[in-house]
Amino acid sequence: MGRAAPGAVRLALYLRLGRVSNLPTVWSNVLAGVVLADGAPRAGTLVPLLAALSLFYVGGMFLNDAFDRDVDARERPERPIPSGRIGAAEVFGLGFAMFAVALGILGVHAASSTGVVWPTALTGLGLAGVITYYDAHHKRNPLSPLVMGLCRVLVYVLAAVAATGRLPGAVLAGSLVLLSYLIGLTYVAKQETLAEYRNLWPLAFLFAPFVYGLPALAGGLTGPALFAALLAWVCYSISFLVRRGRVDIPRAVVGFLAGISLLDALLIARHGAAPAAWLATTGFALTLLLQRYVRGT
Repeated sequence: MGRAAPGAVRLALYLRLGRVSNLPTVWSNVLAGVVLADGAPRAGTLVPLLAALSLFYVGGMFLNDAFDRDVDARERPERPIPSGRIGAAEVFGLGFAMFAVALGILGVHAASSTGVVWPTALTGLGLAGVITYYDAHHKRNPLSPLVMGLCRVLVYVLAAVAATGRLPGAVLAGSLVLLSYLIGLTYVAKQETLAEYRNLWPLAFLFAPFVYGLPALAGGLTGPALFAALLAWVCYSISFLVRRGRVDIPRAVVGFLAGISLLDALLIARHGAAPAAWLATTGFALTLLLQRYVRGT
C-alpha cells in the first residue's frame, strides 16, 4: 500500500471517497421529509438531522468503495483504494464510525426534542442496514436500483419521524415518487463504465415526478416553474445518453443526481410550501457547483 498522504491530500481523498459534492441533495431530502410531514423546518430540527443524514451518506460512500475495491481494481483502478492511496481497513472503519456517530446524533436529538426515541433509532438502524446491504451486494444484485431507491426513501422517512413522530400520506406518496426516480437513476449508473447506454425503458421511472406533480401546476408560479425546471433538466441529462457517437453516461448520472433537489422542491411546492421549495432548489445549484471540484460518482 502507498504511504500515508499529507493532510491536504488525505482530505482530498476523503472528499472524493465521500462524494461530498452530492451532499446538498441529501440536505434537500431532509427538508422535504420534514415539510411533507408538516413539521416546522427550524434550525433546531434541521441542523441535527442534516448532520446525521450527511454522515449516513458519506459513510455509505466510504463503504461503497471499500466493498467495491476488487471490481474497481479492474474497472476503475484510479479510485483511492485500488490505486494504493488508502487502505480498505481504514475506509471500512471510517464508514462504520460515521454510522455510529449519526445514530448517536439522532438519539440525542430525539431524546431532547420530540421524545420519539425508538422510532427514530429503529429507522436510523434500518437506513444503516439498507445502505450496507446495497454497498455489499449491488454489483451482483439485479434489484440494486430498488435497494438504492430505498436508501433515499428512508431519508424522507427518517426526517419525518425524527421531526414530527408521524408518517403522513404526503411523506409516503413523495417517497414512492422519489423511489421511482432513484430506480431510473441507479439503472443508468450501473452502466457507467460502458461505452454506450443499452436500454432506454428504465428511463421511464424518471418521469414519475411529473405525473404526481401535475397538481403543482394549478396554483401560483412556484409549482409550474419548478415543474418546468425539473422536466428541462431531466431531458437535458437524458440527452447525454442518446447522442450518437458522444454518449456520456457519467455526465448523465451526475445530472440526475443534481436533479434530486429539484424533485424535492417540486414535491414541497405541491404540498403548498413555496418558500421551502425555493430553499430546496439551492441544493441543485450547490451540487452542480461542488461537482466541479469533487466528482459525484
